[in-house]
Amino acid sequence: MAVFQGKNIRRTWHKNEWWFSVFDIVLVLTDSTDPKQYIKKMRSRDPILNMNWGTICTPLEMLAPDGKKREANCVNTEGAFRLIQSIPSQKAEPFKLWLARVGYERVKEIENPELAQKRMKELYKSKGYSDDWVEKRVRGMAIRDELTDEWSKRGVQAEREYAILTAEISKATFSMTPSKYKKFKGLTKENIRDHMDDIELILTMLGEATTTRFTRERDSKEFQHLKKDAKDGGDVAGSARRNIEQKLGKSVVSSENLLLKNSMKARALT
Repeated sequence: MAVFQGKNIRRTWHKNEWWFSVFDIVLVLTDSTDPKQYIKKMRSRDPILNMNWGTICTPLEMLAPDGKKREANCVNTEGAFRLIQSIPSQKAEPFKLWLARVGYERVKEIENPELAQKRMKELYKSKGYSDDWVEKRVRGMAIRDELTDEWSKRGVQAEREYAILTAEISKATFSMTPSKYKKFKGLTKENIRDHMDDIELILTMLGEATTTRFTRERDSKEFQHLKKDAKDGGDVAGSARRNIEQKLGKSVVSSENLLLKNSMKARALT
């Protein structure tokens, strides 16, 4: 459940993102006593929305009010915003104003990309991350982008191929694939890098930066060669990790959930 103004909006995880009940959104944002009829009228008022209804909405199984599972029309976050645009209600106005502000901010960020990076840093800081951690995280993103751009130039297209190459680096660096690493940290859908401490982030950057260097120097083109570059790059970072652990006397691979730790710290300060 997602809670808005004290009311529940049913949601379900589908295709790696949250999808929300159209019925519940309309119920919350309007004063209608019959959301189904409201949706029909909304579609008739907005021909473009009606024409694209099958693209915006996806029937997904959800728990109905009577406790039984039934299919319900659902939208992802983008689809939810599209619905809000078609709801002439005072309750929807704050969302419309927010969307207008966000749209304006994105246009400004296209004109000046540095603004996007500044916004991203502010978001991380608002979640309780330190300035030093945020700088490492942002630098790690740049290194990751450089690596994936290099892979793309060399023919990597499918998401599965990116996942395989990334897993090779992770296995060699941390002795765990990203999926196992997430389980180790007690995560499910979150981005694992948002839960890494400084050393983990640095080792991740080292593995990916070294992989990029190997790929360029070797001018690798076939997938099997890119996979070897990934393993070799991860091996470099893995060797650094083991060296640190030997001198430290303990593992640097932390099971700590950074986001949980930060939220607890923020609550303690309030």
